[in-house]
Amino acid sequence: MASQFKKLAPLLNRVLIQKYEPVTKTASGILLQTSDEKQAVGKVVEAGPGQIDSKGNVIPTLVKPGDVVLLPDYGGQKIKLADQEYFLFRDSDIIGILHQ
Repeated sequence: MASQFKKLAPLLNRVLIQKYEPVTKTASGILLQTSDEKQAVGKVVEAGPGQIDSKGNVIPTLVKPGDVVLLPDYGGQKIKLADQEYFLFRDSDIIGILHQ
């Protein structure tokens, strides 16, 4: 059902992420060896406004759209929007922000 929608606006401290797929073939067709220990990396597509504390204050999410993040091996809710696969994580589940 969700595949018929094109956009999702996460609530509270939820973050919508599109995972990167490891490159297994070069442009010339050479197959690359993949390691068994691949890291889960993704790009933040949308982020909710943040968690609400006991006093009613909003604690903003620590990531923003466009950030490249390191994810846990397991977890996240798989969602399909406009024939693309995304994952919904809590802000606190994200391990870190990657920088080049």
